[in-house]
Amino acid sequence: MMKNWLAAGAVALSVGMSATAAFAQTTTVPGEQVGLATGAPLPEGIYALNTFVYRSNENTGPGSVDVGVNIPVLVWSTPFVPLGGRVELLVAPPTVFAFGKNSGVNGARDLSINVGTFVGGIWAFDLGNNFGVSLLGGVYLNELNAGKGVLVSNGGQLLGTPVLGQLASNTYRMGVAASYTGDGYNLTANLTANIYDSPATFGGNNFFGTRGPFNISDSLNLDLTATKKFGKFEIGAIGYGTYNFDISQFSLAAGNRGSFSVGGLIGYDFGPVTAQAYVATTVANSVRRADTVEGWFRLIVPLYTPTAVAAVAPAPIIRKY
Repeated sequence: MMKNWLAAGAVALSVGMSATAAFAQTTTVPGEQVGLATGAPLPEGIYALNTFVYRSNENTGPGSVDVGVNIPVLVWSTPFVPLGGRVELLVAPPTVFAFGKNSGVNGARDLSINVGTFVGGIWAFDLGNNFGVSLLGGVYLNELNAGKGVLVSNGGQLLGTPVLGQLASNTYRMGVAASYTGDGYNLTANLTANIYDSPATFGGNNFFGTRGPFNISDSLNLDLTATKKFGKFEIGAIGYGTYNFDISQFSLAAGNRGSFSVGGLIGYDFGPVTAQAYVATTVANSVRRADTVEGWFRLIVPLYTPTAVAAVAPAPIIRKY
């Protein structure tokens, strides 16, 4: 793998939603960029990433669910470097899953929800001395292909709808990141903003109130990484959190100012594939009994990198006398 394989994660763009309004948050999952040198430019090429998170919360009452999010990402790190910054284009079609925690008629049925496909780009700069910064911009096309989601009990009773009200609006995403990747370290801070058209409504009918309108809070995420590689192994600490601006009683984030989690990460470079796994638990949360434990797994696969052109030795000069 290339020296800065960690930079492949600069484009691991995902969404993360809970299956209840009590955990309403940004469309971008807090923590989805942890472990990645998001400030460093990628070498030219095409990359595939897949990140999966499983979230288990403390709630165990009727209709309680755990949540999973799967985020496949395809990245083209282009040969274009305007003003010295690498242009990277990406697409990601995430899916959210809810898993009922209880059996019996009062338990919730499992379900899956399409999230609007993310399309966007990164402008990443190598500042020298192993420092890099990047700017990100893009949009989750929720109004085009996102699902409403209806939570139903095993007995057929309606438990909640829509599950992810924030998908009523396209999500406009902006981000800035800084990374240091020298001596095997990955020291990265990544700040991500999600902006919504609020209030917003789903298209179609108003069956069970799934259309809206919904007041959606603009939000900020902060992802932090401090890891080091020892040969092919990587180990270190992580932290991530979210901050909601609108927590009024009519907001989807009502009463939920945000949360912060900390944990640890391990990784291994298998050569053609790099794997990472990390676990984190909530250490600060503005919602009572909203603490969670999250387990993450990621694969990074370079699909194509340009073959370096071998230097051609100069032809000898032959003189005849």
